[in-house]
Amino acid sequence: MMAANNLPREVDAEQIFGMAEKEMEYRVEFFNKLTHTCFNKCVEKKYKEGELYMGENTCIDRCVSKYQQVTNIIGQMLANGERPM
Repeated sequence: MMAANNLPREVDAEQIFGMAEKEMEYRVEFFNKLTHTCFNKCVEKKYKEGELYMGENTCIDRCVSKYQQVTNIIGQMLANGERPM
């Protein structure tokens, strides 16, 4: 009897870990895409210094902000059953 009672909890725990794993994969993929996109858009191809210029910093800040906003909008649209444009 006890094993039968524990089965749903074990299944729930597996589902929770599976969801957590998918969430982590999503976050890593999001970070990698964001980094790649904003780096290519904002950082000069010829490195002159080890630090980013003020313009590069500003560009990266804006790029990250816009990337997050768009991702949030698309996520909300998908959650509501809407089709992204």
